[in-house]
Amino acid sequence: MIKYKKSADSETTVTEVVCPNDTNPMGILQGGRLVQWMDIASAVCAQNHAEKICVTASIDSVKFKMPAKVGDIITIKAKVTRVFNTSMEIHVVAWAKKIVSQKAYLINEAYFTFVALDDNAKATNVPQIKPSTLQEKKLFLSANTRRKSRLKF
Repeated sequence: MIKYKKSADSETTVTEVVCPNDTNPMGILQGGRLVQWMDIASAVCAQNHAEKICVTASIDSVKFKMPAKVGDIITIKAKVTRVFNTSMEIHVVAWAKKIVSQKAYLINEAYFTFVALDDNAKATNVPQIKPSTLQEKKLFLSANTRRKSRLKF
């Protein structure tokens, strides 16, 4: 029998504050630091969904839309969009918020693929996703196209 889970069951939200250590000399958040935070958020999401240790297999469609600066609050949301036997696609979105204005804006989004591992570090099956919302259904259906593109390389 196939086990199904809802995307919302493992949705993960991570919050960070941009500190001077996270920025370039202009006080702008380094892209690599943001991707690291997004990778950790998606790893937590994947591991909660799979109930196994999971490793990053790929990161694609990373789109830096706007910069974040020292003092900004970064909110990262990660959600499983589709499961392919032993791997999962996770959609990760990041927003920055200015403290004074409380204005939040999209700074990045990407798709991460994680593989679940068994106790011998071998790929193992993952519970399937049952999308609930219209957005979840759209991401679920479009995941096949993204996966085919990834597998070309």
